Amino acid sequence: MTAVNDRLHSVLAQRGISPESLAEVCEVDPKTVSRWLGGRVPHARHRFRVAHHLRVEETFLWPAPPRRSSRSRDGLGTEMVGTYQNRASVPRDVWLSLLREARHEISVLVFSGTFFAQSNPHVAKMLSERAAEGVRVRLCFGDPDGQAVAIRGREEGIGDTLAAKIRASLTYYRPLLSEVGCAVRLHDTTLYTSMFRYDDNLLVNPHIWGQPASANPLFHLKRTEGTGWFDSYAQSFDSVWAAARPWTPDHERTAAHGQD
Repeated sequence: MTAVNDRLHSVLAQRGISPESLAEVCEVDPKTVSRWLGGRVPHARHRFRVAHHLRVEETFLWPAPPRRSSRSRDGLGTEMVGTYQNRASVPRDVWLSLLREARHEISVLVFSGTFFAQSNPHVAKMLSERAAEGVRVRLCFGDPDGQAVAIRGREEGIGDTLAAKIRASLTYYRPLLSEVGCAVRLHDTTLYTSMFRYDDNLLVNPHIWGQPASANPLFHLKRTEGTGWFDSYAQSFDSVWAAARPWTPDHERTAAHGQD
């Protein structure tokens, strides 16, 4: 029995597009769209049309089914769900849906991550709601007074602006400090990649020297059996988290404003 396609339902509702309208665009019977909503996977040409019309990645609406053997000969390559040319091109619906669907863990590792709140003004409330339902929430930002942030600021040619952006970003998350299951820490480590984990989904944003994270590629990984890319990145997050210090806003410098 196929499962209802909640993501297709959600995107149609957010876009204000009716199933009948989508059927017209795809030149199919409305009953066909009803079957897609019910879990039927469309033919390739229809998947492309739907994704293009709704402005989302095809693999977001219809993730690739797991293979019988979850690992290739070299143990890699089966975890990649999709890629994006840069982080800025990831549809907002992807971020929102992954956050809403998380049931066990949400872990974020960034320097400032200002976009994470500015693209979703209700992110703190949503994280609080997820934590109330038993999801472990861990947010790890760069230490604005640390050496790693100072070096990264110089490399990007923005100087102290990165530290200011971190302080501005942190202001969104102060309400989470009193929530059970939520923790915010500051790290002072060389950050080779930003990470956004939602249970077994991981968005990996590698850093290219001298460029802001938003301009760099992003890979969507899905955890499979055995040890692979996903677990390697997850372990690196845990290592940075273990060495990071708890954020104590009453003892930090006054926040400034900025964007990333």
